[in-house]
Amino acid sequence: MALVESNMMALQTKAPNFNLLDTTSQNVLSLAKEKGEVATVIMFICNHCPFVHHINSALVNVANTYQEKGVKFIAISSNSVKTHPEDGPEYMTQVAQKENYPFPYLYDETQEVAKAYGAECTPDFFVFNRHLNCVYRGRFDHTRPNLGSATGIDLSSALDCIIEGKTVPSQQHPSIGCSIKWD
Repeated sequence: MALVESNMMALQTKAPNFNLLDTTSQNVLSLAKEKGEVATVIMFICNHCPFVHHINSALVNVANTYQEKGVKFIAISSNSVKTHPEDGPEYMTQVAQKENYPFPYLYDETQEVAKAYGAECTPDFFVFNRHLNCVYRGRFDHTRPNLGSATGIDLSSALDCIIEGKTVPSQQHPSIGCSIKWD
């Protein structure tokens, strides 16, 4: 497991569009059609990463809470299945069902979407306002495996600002996790 920090996309960057297979519905989804009314959270996760395992339960709770408020959550896995077959689409479907993901779990087979977003690790979070401009990027919260219980406080605080019409503070912390497994 290589510990990596996220890249921290420039704030106000427009979200790159994508068309990717949703491993839960087996439909191809696009950002243009799936974006949220209030905000959109794009997160790069995978099946095997202990940092993702650590936040899974809290992530589901946060997504369930904020999706009711017009925030769309979209998970993407970009890991190479050549080196990590457990991150392949058939296993993504199983993990999404087991964890009760209330959001699509998309497969980025070419890794082009991860590159377009500058994603470096799992988990890696990007929040876009209703105009699809980046207003938050970085960590879910300050916890780590074996170092506290995940709450999603950093992500939730950013989403609260958007919902309340406030500016998301520009001081943000990079996510830390496993490196994306590139081909």
